[in-house]
Amino acid sequence: MTAPGSLPLFPLHTVLLPGAPLGLRVFEPRYLDMLAECGRSDGGFGVCLILDGEEVGAPAMPAAFGVEARIEDFGNDRNGLLTLQVRGARRFRVDRLRVRDNGLLIAEVQWCEGPSTAPLRPQHAALATLLAELLDKVGAEHPGSGHAGANLRQLEDAAWVGWRLAELLPLSDEQRLALLQEDDPHQRLDRVLEWMDED
Repeated sequence: MTAPGSLPLFPLHTVLLPGAPLGLRVFEPRYLDMLAECGRSDGGFGVCLILDGEEVGAPAMPAAFGVEARIEDFGNDRNGLLTLQVRGARRFRVDRLRVRDNGLLIAEVQWCEGPSTAPLRPQHAALATLLAELLDKVGAEHPGSGHAGANLRQLEDAAWVGWRLAELLPLSDEQRLALLQEDDPHQRLDRVLEWMDED
Protein backbone atom coordinates (compact mmCIF):
# COMPACT_ATOMS: atom_id res chain seq x y z
CA MET A 1 0.00 0.00 0.00
CA THR A 2 1.14 3.53 -0.72
CA ALA A 3 0.31 6.89 0.83
CA PRO A 4 -3.38 7.39 1.66
CA GLY A 5 -5.61 9.75 -0.24
CA SER A 6 -9.20 10.98 -0.43
CA LEU A 7 -11.47 10.00 -3.29
CA PRO A 8 -15.16 10.58 -4.14
CA LEU A 9 -16.93 7.28 -4.88
CA PHE A 10 -19.36 6.32 -7.62
CA PRO A 11 -20.68 2.91 -6.47
CA LEU A 12 -22.03 0.77 -9.32
CA HIS A 13 -23.43 -2.69 -9.96
CA THR A 14 -20.26 -3.49 -11.89
CA VAL A 15 -16.54 -3.90 -11.24
CA LEU A 16 -14.19 -1.48 -13.01
CA LEU A 17 -10.78 -3.03 -13.69
CA PRO A 18 -7.40 -1.36 -14.26
CA GLY A 19 -7.06 -0.43 -17.93
CA ALA A 20 -10.69 -1.25 -18.73
CA PRO A 21 -13.09 1.23 -20.35
CA LEU A 22 -16.51 2.00 -18.90
CA GLY A 23 -19.36 4.13 -20.20
CA LEU A 24 -21.55 6.01 -17.71
CA ARG A 25 -24.67 8.17 -17.80
CA VAL A 26 -24.75 10.78 -15.05
CA PHE A 27 -27.84 12.64 -13.87
CA GLU A 28 -27.86 12.77 -10.06
CA PRO A 29 -26.81 16.17 -8.66
CA ARG A 30 -24.25 14.62 -6.28
CA TYR A 31 -22.38 13.04 -9.20
CA LEU A 32 -22.66 16.12 -11.40
CA ASP A 33 -21.10 18.10 -8.52
CA MET A 34 -18.41 15.41 -8.17
CA LEU A 35 -17.54 15.64 -11.87
CA ALA A 36 -17.29 19.44 -11.68
CA GLU A 37 -14.78 19.01 -8.82
CA CYS A 38 -12.86 16.37 -10.81
CA GLY A 39 -12.68 18.82 -13.72
CA ARG A 40 -11.32 21.60 -11.53
CA SER A 41 -8.71 19.40 -9.88
CA ASP A 42 -7.94 17.21 -12.92
CA GLY A 43 -8.62 14.27 -10.62
CA GLY A 44 -10.49 11.01 -10.89
CA PHE A 45 -13.13 9.29 -8.82
CA GLY A 46 -13.45 5.82 -7.37
CA VAL A 47 -15.68 3.07 -8.73
CA CYS A 48 -16.62 0.29 -6.29
CA LEU A 49 -19.02 -2.61 -6.64
CA ILE A 50 -22.25 -2.10 -4.71
CA LEU A 51 -22.62 -4.77 -2.02
CA ASP A 52 -25.92 -3.43 -0.68
CA GLY A 53 -28.21 -0.76 -2.09
CA GLU A 54 -28.88 0.84 -5.45
CA GLU A 55 -27.04 3.15 -7.84
CA VAL A 56 -29.57 5.95 -7.31
CA GLY A 57 -31.11 7.32 -4.13
CA ALA A 58 -29.64 6.68 -0.69
CA PRO A 59 -25.87 6.06 -0.50
CA ALA A 60 -25.07 2.41 -1.27
CA MET A 61 -22.65 0.19 0.62
CA PRO A 62 -19.55 -0.21 -1.60
CA ALA A 63 -16.99 -3.01 -1.65
CA ALA A 64 -13.75 -2.32 0.22
CA PHE A 65 -11.69 -2.47 -3.00
CA GLY A 66 -12.17 -0.34 -6.08
CA VAL A 67 -10.43 1.34 -8.99
CA GLU A 68 -9.83 5.00 -9.76
CA ALA A 69 -11.72 6.11 -12.88
CA ARG A 70 -10.04 8.64 -15.14
CA ILE A 71 -12.29 10.58 -17.53
CA GLU A 72 -11.34 10.17 -21.20
CA ASP A 73 -14.35 11.70 -22.94
CA PHE A 74 -17.80 13.12 -22.25
CA GLY A 75 -20.89 14.22 -24.12
CA ASN A 76 -24.69 14.09 -23.96
CA ASP A 77 -27.15 11.39 -24.96
CA ARG A 78 -30.37 12.08 -26.88
CA ASN A 79 -32.19 12.75 -23.60
CA GLY A 80 -29.67 15.44 -22.68
CA LEU A 81 -28.04 13.34 -19.94
CA LEU A 82 -24.30 13.64 -19.42
CA THR A 83 -22.38 10.64 -20.75
CA LEU A 84 -18.85 9.75 -19.71
CA GLN A 85 -16.20 7.42 -21.05
CA VAL A 86 -13.76 6.52 -18.28
CA ARG A 87 -10.86 4.09 -17.94
CA GLY A 88 -9.73 2.24 -14.85
CA ALA A 89 -6.42 3.36 -13.36
CA ARG A 90 -5.06 2.61 -9.86
CA ARG A 91 -6.53 0.09 -7.45
CA PHE A 92 -7.37 1.19 -3.92
CA ARG A 93 -8.69 -0.11 -0.61
CA VAL A 94 -11.24 1.91 1.33
CA ASP A 95 -10.21 2.64 4.92
CA ARG A 96 -13.01 5.00 5.98
CA LEU A 97 -16.17 6.44 4.48
CA ARG A 98 -18.07 9.64 5.10
CA VAL A 99 -21.20 10.97 3.45
CA ARG A 100 -21.54 14.58 2.33
CA ASP A 101 -24.80 16.46 2.80
CA ASN A 102 -25.66 15.82 -0.85
CA GLY A 103 -25.27 12.04 -0.41
CA LEU A 104 -21.87 11.73 -2.10
CA LEU A 105 -19.59 9.13 -0.54
CA ILE A 106 -16.02 10.26 0.16
CA ALA A 107 -13.49 7.53 0.90
CA GLU A 108 -10.17 7.69 2.64
CA VAL A 109 -8.21 5.19 0.59
CA GLN A 110 -4.91 3.36 0.55
CA TRP A 111 -3.51 2.96 -2.95
CA CYS A 112 -2.63 -0.65 -3.74
CA GLU A 113 0.84 -1.42 -4.94
CA GLY A 114 1.41 -4.23 -7.34
CA PRO A 115 3.93 -4.87 -10.07
CA SER A 116 3.06 -2.74 -13.07
CA THR A 117 4.57 -5.48 -15.22
CA ALA A 118 5.46 -9.10 -14.43
CA PRO A 119 6.78 -11.73 -16.87
CA LEU A 120 4.19 -14.35 -17.80
CA ARG A 121 4.97 -17.79 -16.37
CA PRO A 122 4.96 -20.92 -18.59
CA GLN A 123 1.88 -22.38 -16.86
CA HIS A 124 -0.11 -19.32 -17.97
CA ALA A 125 0.95 -19.32 -21.64
CA ALA A 126 -2.38 -20.83 -22.74
CA LEU A 127 -4.19 -17.89 -21.12
CA ALA A 128 -2.20 -15.43 -23.24
CA THR A 129 -3.17 -17.41 -26.36
CA LEU A 130 -6.83 -17.34 -25.29
CA LEU A 131 -6.62 -13.60 -24.68
CA ALA A 132 -5.12 -12.97 -28.13
CA GLU A 133 -8.07 -14.85 -29.68
CA LEU A 134 -10.59 -12.93 -27.58
CA LEU A 135 -9.05 -9.59 -28.51
CA ASP A 136 -9.11 -10.46 -32.21
CA LYS A 137 -12.78 -11.46 -31.94
CA VAL A 138 -13.83 -8.37 -29.97
CA GLY A 139 -11.86 -6.08 -32.28
CA ALA A 140 -13.57 -7.59 -35.32
CA GLU A 141 -17.05 -7.31 -33.76
CA HIS A 142 -16.57 -3.80 -32.38
CA PRO A 143 -14.10 -1.82 -34.51
CA GLY A 144 -12.76 1.17 -32.65
CA SER A 145 -13.56 -0.40 -29.28
CA GLY A 146 -9.94 -0.19 -28.16
CA HIS A 147 -9.79 -3.99 -28.12
CA ALA A 148 -7.78 -4.48 -31.27
CA GLY A 149 -5.05 -7.12 -31.11
CA ALA A 150 -2.38 -6.83 -28.46
CA ASN A 151 1.32 -6.60 -29.15
CA LEU A 152 3.67 -9.39 -28.10
CA ARG A 153 5.09 -7.44 -25.15
CA GLN A 154 1.62 -7.01 -23.64
CA LEU A 155 0.84 -10.73 -24.06
CA GLU A 156 4.02 -11.55 -22.11
CA ASP A 157 2.95 -9.37 -19.16
CA ALA A 158 1.07 -11.35 -16.49
CA ALA A 159 -0.58 -8.27 -14.99
CA TRP A 160 -1.91 -7.02 -18.35
CA VAL A 161 -3.09 -10.50 -19.43
CA GLY A 162 -4.89 -10.99 -16.12
CA TRP A 163 -6.76 -7.68 -16.22
CA ARG A 164 -7.81 -8.11 -19.85
CA LEU A 165 -9.05 -11.67 -19.21
CA ALA A 166 -10.96 -10.44 -16.15
CA GLU A 167 -12.53 -7.80 -18.39
CA LEU A 168 -13.44 -10.03 -21.35
CA LEU A 169 -14.29 -13.45 -19.87
CA PRO A 170 -17.88 -14.10 -18.71
CA LEU A 171 -17.04 -13.80 -15.00
CA SER A 172 -19.41 -12.78 -12.22
CA ASP A 173 -18.98 -9.46 -10.40
CA GLU A 174 -17.94 -11.46 -7.33
CA GLN A 175 -15.18 -13.18 -9.32
CA ARG A 176 -13.96 -9.87 -10.76
CA LEU A 177 -13.93 -8.38 -7.26
CA ALA A 178 -11.86 -11.33 -6.01
CA LEU A 179 -9.31 -10.68 -8.77
CA LEU A 180 -9.29 -6.96 -7.94
CA GLN A 181 -8.40 -7.77 -4.31
CA GLU A 182 -5.44 -9.94 -5.36
CA ASP A 183 -2.08 -8.13 -5.44
CA ASP A 184 -0.06 -10.87 -7.17
CA PRO A 185 -0.67 -11.04 -10.95
CA HIS A 186 0.36 -14.72 -11.08
CA GLN A 187 -2.15 -15.59 -8.35
CA ARG A 188 -4.78 -13.75 -10.39
CA LEU A 189 -4.05 -15.94 -13.39
CA ASP A 190 -4.12 -19.05 -11.18
CA ARG A 191 -7.64 -18.08 -10.08
CA VAL A 192 -8.76 -17.65 -13.69
CA LEU A 193 -7.37 -21.11 -14.54
CA GLU A 194 -9.22 -22.63 -11.58
CA TRP A 195 -12.51 -21.10 -12.67
CA MET A 196 -12.04 -22.26 -16.25
CA ASP A 197 -11.32 -25.81 -15.07
CA GLU A 198 -14.58 -25.76 -13.07
CA ASP A 199 -16.67 -25.08 -16.21
